[in-house]
Amino acid sequence: SWPLLASFWGWIGRFFSGDVTATLAPLVVVFAATPLLVVAALVIVAGFMAPALTRLVGERRFPSLEQKKGASFIGSVARSLGLTLLALVALVVSMPLWLIPPLVLILPPLIWGWLTYRVMSFDALAEHASAEERATLLRTHRLQLLGIGVLCGYLGAAPSLVWASGLLFAAAFFVLVPLAIWIYTLVFAFSALWFAHYCLDALAQLRAARAIETPQGSA
Repeated sequence: SWPLLASFWGWIGRFFSGDVTATLAPLVVVFAATPLLVVAALVIVAGFMAPALTRLVGERRFPSLEQKKGASFIGSVARSLGLTLLALVALVVSMPLWLIPPLVLILPPLIWGWLTYRVMSFDALAEHASAEERATLLRTHRLQLLGIGVLCGYLGAAPSLVWASGLLFAAAFFVLVPLAIWIYTLVFAFSALWFAHYCLDALAQLRAARAIETPQGSA
């Protein structure tokens, strides 16, 4: 196995002009730490900030929108944890593809974007929409919500590009990690606000359309 490992390192070394270990070590740490940082930020935002932000948007922009409370807090947290686990599995399975240069810039943001879309859209509708309304909106607005999630996923990938520099990461590890958590939390808080505005507006339009259709149907 040692000759095989040595030949592998020799093949990797062709792509780097300097010390392979010194070059790859910070990248390995970044790849290992990023999912943990993203998950920590997502749990913080989804569990504590998203409900408050959605409530604030509802009070300021949609004060007359009825709260039907189609999902419980425990159910929302359990769903978020399950989706997060699926996203982590997808990241681990897709890691060999990250060696292909274009895919390393595509796959992780797509996975985080999918996770953001599934978690944030559900949380944005948890208090105001009924279960039937939530299912309808998530089905009819799937592509738009996924697009918002992917854009937020690329915003969340920005800190990884910043701290991937070997010398900077090694010298400022204990400073950059809290800073990265703060940036990820800020990105997910922005995502929560974006999803809250979009989803509550879509819910208001859905109820307005149904209110117009109901008298016509009864007549």
